[in-house]
Amino acid sequence: MTESSVSLKSVWHRYGPKDSQWTLEGIDLDIAHGELLGLLGPSGCGKTTLLRLIAGFERPNQGTVQLQGRQVAGDSQWIPPERRGVGMVFQDYALFPHLTAWQNACFGLHRGAKPNKVTWLFNLLGLEGLEQRFPHQLSGGQRQRLALARALAPSPKLVLLDEPFSSLDVEVRLRLRAELAGVLKACDASGVIVTHDPGEALAVCDRVAIMRDGVLHQCATPQEIVRNPATPFVGSFVLQNNVIPVWTSSEGELSCPLGSLKNRTSSGAYQQNLPSESCVLVEPEAIGVVSDPKAEASVLGREFLGDLWEYRIDFAGMILRARCSIEQDFMPNERCRVALKKGASVTLLPQRINLSHSFA
Repeated sequence: MTESSVSLKSVWHRYGPKDSQWTLEGIDLDIAHGELLGLLGPSGCGKTTLLRLIAGFERPNQGTVQLQGRQVAGDSQWIPPERRGVGMVFQDYALFPHLTAWQNACFGLHRGAKPNKVTWLFNLLGLEGLEQRFPHQLSGGQRQRLALARALAPSPKLVLLDEPFSSLDVEVRLRLRAELAGVLKACDASGVIVTHDPGEALAVCDRVAIMRDGVLHQCATPQEIVRNPATPFVGSFVLQNNVIPVWTSSEGELSCPLGSLKNRTSSGAYQQNLPSESCVLVEPEAIGVVSDPKAEASVLGREFLGDLWEYRIDFAGMILRARCSIEQDFMPNERCRVALKKGASVTLLPQRINLSHSFA
C-alpha cells in the first residue's frame, strides 16, 4: 500500500479557551504521494487553519498529524515547522523586498547547498533572466512563480498553497493554475491548495475536500463530486444547484414545490419512511420558466452568461436559480411560473440517489 504524504486522524482545533467554538471538528483526511488536493469552502470554514496545522503553525487540540509516515503533531508529539520538510506558498507570496529574485529562491537552502535546483526551477517556471530583479520589479504572475520556486527549492515532499492565485488577473490565473500540477509532478511533490473557487478546485485538483464550519462534508474526485454530491451544501456551494424540499404525496409519489416526481424504475424503496431532512438537488438548467402575470413566482434579478440568462426567482419561500436561453428575456419583478422540465434529472439526499423522472 502506498504511504500517505499527509494523514490527519480525528483532528480537532479551536482558537482561544476551552469554551470557544471549534474551528475544526474531527477531520480525517489522507493525501497520497504525488496527489494535488484542493481544500474548498467559504470564508471562515477552517481550510486555512487546516493548512496551518499541516505546516506546523498551529497545534491540534485533539487528534494526530502525520507527514510521510512520521507523526509530527498530537499525543504529546511535536515537530516544529522548519523540521517538517514542507514548502509553503502564502496568499501574499511573502517575498523579501530587499532580496533579489535569485536570493529569495535560495533563501530556504541549507548553507553550502548548491543552487543547481534553483537554476532548474527558474527554467521550469519561466523565470530565467529575472534573477537580479527585486520583487517590486516583477509582475504578479512572476512573483507567484518566484514564491513557488522558493517553496520547491529545498526539495520538499509536500507543498502547501494558500489561495495563491486570488490576486492575479483572470488570464494569468488560468494559465498558472493549469501549470501547477505539472510543476509539482516534475518536482516529485504532493500539493494542498486552499481555494474558495469551486471551478478552480474541480479544474486542477486530483481530489477536492469540501468544508463548512469546520466540518469535512466530502472528499472525492471532481467527477465523483459532480455525479454524487454527499450533502446539500456540496450540491449548492460546489455545483450551484438548487436545494428543494421533498416529501411523499398522499398517492405515495415523491413531490416538491416544483412538481410531482414520478419514478420510472420499478424500485421505490427510498420513498418509504422518507427522512424529514430529505431534499432534491436541482440544476438551474432543469427549471422551466414561463411568464405569467397571475403566477406566484417573481424575478428578483438576472445575470448575462453569454448564451444564457441566469435568473434569481422568489418562489415558495425559496430563492431559485434558473438558466434560460437569451430569447427568454424576463425583467426584474416580472411574475412567472416555474416547474421542473420534463425528463429533468435530480439527486435525492441524504440517500444520494440519482433519479431520472418524467414530471406531471
